[in-house]
Amino acid sequence: MYTKRLALLIEKDEDEHIEFKKAEFTFNFDKLTDYCVALANEGGGLLIFGVTDKKPRKIVGTQAFKENLAKIKERLIDKVHLRIDVEEILTTEGRVLVFHVPSRPIGMPMHINGRYLMRAGQALRAMPPGMLKRIFDEADPDFSTEICQNASFKDLNPEAIEDFRKRWVKKSGNGAIAGLNREQLLTDAELIIEGKLTYAALILFGKQEAMGRYLGQAEVIFEYRGNAASGPAQQRIEFRKGFFAFYDKLWETIDLRNTNQHYQDGLFIWDIKTFNESAIREAILNAISHRDYRMEGSVFVRQFPERIEIASPGGLPTGITFENILWEQAPRNRRLAEAFSRCGLVERSGQGMNRIYEACIRESKAEPDFTHSGPDHFWISLHGTIRYPEFLRILEKIGNEKLLSFSTDDFIVIQSVFENRPLPDHFTRAAERLYEEGLLERVPKAKGYEWILARRLYSALGKSGIYIRKKGLDRETNKELLIKHIRQSEPEGAKMGELLQVLPALDRHLIRSLLRSLSNEGRVFVAGSTKSARWHIQKTEGN
Repeated sequence: MYTKRLALLIEKDEDEHIEFKKAEFTFNFDKLTDYCVALANEGGGLLIFGVTDKKPRKIVGTQAFKENLAKIKERLIDKVHLRIDVEEILTTEGRVLVFHVPSRPIGMPMHINGRYLMRAGQALRAMPPGMLKRIFDEADPDFSTEICQNASFKDLNPEAIEDFRKRWVKKSGNGAIAGLNREQLLTDAELIIEGKLTYAALILFGKQEAMGRYLGQAEVIFEYRGNAASGPAQQRIEFRKGFFAFYDKLWETIDLRNTNQHYQDGLFIWDIKTFNESAIREAILNAISHRDYRMEGSVFVRQFPERIEIASPGGLPTGITFENILWEQAPRNRRLAEAFSRCGLVERSGQGMNRIYEACIRESKAEPDFTHSGPDHFWISLHGTIRYPEFLRILEKIGNEKLLSFSTDDFIVIQSVFENRPLPDHFTRAAERLYEEGLLERVPKAKGYEWILARRLYSALGKSGIYIRKKGLDRETNKELLIKHIRQSEPEGAKMGELLQVLPALDRHLIRSLLRSLSNEGRVFVAGSTKSARWHIQKTEGN
């Protein structure tokens, strides 16, 4: 950039593509990265140091970032993940730095530590959800449908294709699939388009050398670690080949260290594996079909004695959050999801997370943990320890036939009620349904009511006393407690405030209902009104 070009830039108005900073002596590096991210999100631009920001501008020179400029560029690449060129211009008025910030990739907003930034006048602010969605919607058709131009059919593993065929025949019941030649089979599955391989075909069936040549990041790395200490894993296997060539092998490797948990409670005996095969396989399928293949990095499956962690590049797909992950669907790689659906490995309509939740709850294990997930990676931890053996008795009492009709919401509600956790409003409908089926009961409280398990479920645990404590006193017992207090309050009578204190678990409406019942029975009467009202015993009550 020549000084003449700099002079022209100085005359320009600041907008989303150009920013001037005086920065005479120093400038915070983290703030620099924030501005670079914001400019990239606006389509790229220039950040100029050593020039006043208000017109008429003048060059004042900057001493910021005096170290080697190549080092500054390296730090920016590490932090922002964009190649930002830095130009130093020495003028008679002083040193000027110009940061050339490129545009973000199509469909990929840039962020710093989860903060998606944009320009807002002289300041920076978070991008609103609508803008983020528009950026995500720019993305090209999903990666799995794209053609791998240089790959050919010989790059695919015949055995992996045959495994896919067998599963498809079994799922569909269509014997004609067994007679198709392999190329036609994959064409019918939309994995070959006009004679060319999609990346989905390579991900599912590619030979090891082909994967290394065309899609090295599409590998799954298994590690076993006996504890959380850093250092080399006790076992490490790299699966860099088509998914159908290693899917079963990966589970078999996990299952080698899959211990039994033995529980006995009276006549009830359970032997439950630490790692549920259905949940682990579903989580692996989820990682393969929803990871972002445009990003470098492998899928990691890390096994510990009592938990498994599965981490994959790319955050949640657009429109999916940890709040709606059980109900919303947005496959990132549709061809992969469709292939898995054809052969019965997943439900095409879902994320598969509901299956994982249900498997965890049915074995009284902790719900999936997403604590370590971030905008650039999805991380799920599945814990294998059984927490409440008595909850297994509850499910035993409900019965397998009934459990087969349970939705994911039903499982979450039963577990939450058992663990005394409050239910969010969106689970009310499921709770009402379980109430109608006699699996839950309602207990009146000062404000509304709360849910408890039905009496027969507590009886199955041999803990009817807990039911009585949770259910509270019955209506007749509550009435007798009111009568006792009113009698002791004579001759002045009892105020409503006192009666509320007698039964603190009940609200004013329920207390009034009990008093009306007692009045209708001729046992009590009220004298006065509003705040002066007093409740008295009828003389016929035998006081």
